[in-house]
Amino acid sequence: QVQLVESGGGLVQAGGSLRLSCAASGRTVSTYAMGWFRQAPGKEREFVAGISIWWRGGSAYYADSVKGRFTISRDDAKNTVYLQMNSLKPEDTAVYYCAASRTGATISNPMEYGYWGQGTQVTVSS
Repeated sequence: QVQLVESGGGLVQAGGSLRLSCAASGRTVSTYAMGWFRQAPGKEREFVAGISIWWRGGSAYYADSVKGRFTISRDDAKNTVYLQMNSLKPEDTAVYYCAASRTGATISNPMEYGYWGQGTQVTVSS
């Protein structure tokens, strides 16, 4: 099992940046596919970014809405996954969740993920 704790959310003006962290305990993050999802009020949870499990290449994937602005990365030594968010827009406002999947066969599918953090609020003001 793995336990996930997100941090780094907050209030930022449009055009600003934030870096979210997802600290894992229990097992190393490289043995999971790791994903970031977000959920805005009244909307379904949506995929933001993911990084595949090491034996699938450890590749990064992004939703079209954040491609070129967000970067997912993994620090195995710190057992932490990051989401660097630049050029933030008001529509990026949501609760952001970190998740882990033992297989990650479809990295954008939240049903693939069995472990979730508690979420961290990101608010982007216009």
